[in-house]
Amino acid sequence: MQGLEPVETMQKIALVTDAWAPQINGVVTTLSSVVGELEAAGHDVGVIHPGLFLTVPMPSYPEIRLAAAPYLGTARRLLAWRPDAVHIATEGPCGLAARAFCLRHGWCFTTSFHTKFPEYIHARLGVLPVRTGYGVLRRFHQPAAHTLVSTPAFSEFLSEHGFSDLRLWPRGVDTKRFKPWAGNLFSQLPRPLFAYLGRVAVEKNIGV
Repeated sequence: MQGLEPVETMQKIALVTDAWAPQINGVVTTLSSVVGELEAAGHDVGVIHPGLFLTVPMPSYPEIRLAAAPYLGTARRLLAWRPDAVHIATEGPCGLAARAFCLRHGWCFTTSFHTKFPEYIHARLGVLPVRTGYGVLRRFHQPAAHTLVSTPAFSEFLSEHGFSDLRLWPRGVDTKRFKPWAGNLFSQLPRPLFAYLGRVAVEKNIGV
């Protein structure tokens, strides 16, 4: 992953996320890497996350803690810091609080779409039809200046569900950690080669 070029003008960026350390998942890994790259490029990044608030366990996933009533704390931090840009990375309580604040005060913000929560909730709890879930998420993201997505296929998928103002935000590869070369172990295996890297969970559709 090539780092961002240093900038002449530092920007104050507020990142609002319901997925943050000590959680271990792809969203946390992605956002942590983004914060590191932005700071290395000279930007000042402030993260609003559940650890700043009283938390409650997430239904069906108690090891994940969600912020309880984070609006006032989120509003206080945003007003005190006055960032140049606000990015809302998730649709949980912190994301909802920041969205409500920005709409109330006329602040522009961007969002990103990381997880197919309608399928996730349906697979885990068997409630909330997938179509209804996408209707809820569409309303969440609609006021954003742009909604960032990781792949062209995902952008097309969301467009078919009525999402608009989508922008590609592809993932990079950390070339300091991952170094493909001709003599590595995988080069000797027969093709095609498939690998799954992630949590073994029902919503990952590993058995499909």
